[in-house]
Amino acid sequence: MILIRSLIFWAGWALLTVVYTLIALVIMPMSPVPRYRVMSTWSKLVTHWLALSCGLSYRVEGLENLPEGPAMFMPKHQSAWETMAFQCFIPPVAWVLKRELLLIPFFGWAVRATSPIAIDRQKKVQAQRQIMTQGHDRLAKGFCLIVFPEGTRVGAGERGVYKHGGSRLAADLEIPVVPIAHNAGEFWPRNSLLKWPGVITVKIGKPIPTAGREAADITAEVEAFIEGEMARIPPEMRGPCYLKK
Repeated sequence: MILIRSLIFWAGWALLTVVYTLIALVIMPMSPVPRYRVMSTWSKLVTHWLALSCGLSYRVEGLENLPEGPAMFMPKHQSAWETMAFQCFIPPVAWVLKRELLLIPFFGWAVRATSPIAIDRQKKVQAQRQIMTQGHDRLAKGFCLIVFPEGTRVGAGERGVYKHGGSRLAADLEIPVVPIAHNAGEFWPRNSLLKWPGVITVKIGKPIPTAGREAADITAEVEAFIEGEMARIPPEMRGPCYLKK
């Protein structure tokens, strides 16, 4: 049953993605933030379809911590879910992502319309310069930034290595960092087609000042919040992929 419901979700996801790719072609002449807002309705439809097809929804704590001005969001990275759902409840953001994602037919083409910062992760020095330059540009256009501090997806219940690059960039740009904890990987694990029913818990932390601070100190504060909140999720809110560990 889980497999059938997951396949039904993916069929709907594919249809919506094709439709929004066509929409992206039409609205490309729009200015970046209004264009992003149009494209982010895809996320609202996808998460609604996920709840209908797979019984998987989410709840958010800490919405009052969302900043009104420029900021960098730093979430836990466990699943594809956060790349689809965060647009439903955070301000317009420019995602820092690997450029290969833009080559995925339809999906990548639609992502281009959201003004991401697409980097070549093999060219680290060039990527850092690109993130700094394009980060300034995106902030000037009214976007926030979003970076996964662990760099890649980790398994449910696991802790990756928190890297300092995002914190260094935030300090250079003098914008606060907003940590986000969630347990999406317990219901929608990485590298899996399957999605289990339940309620994903999302916790948004208070903005962390960065101006004049060392990147390592900022990263340590981000990690302490995320991992601390992950540990505090009560057993009854855990997903099956965590409980199996």
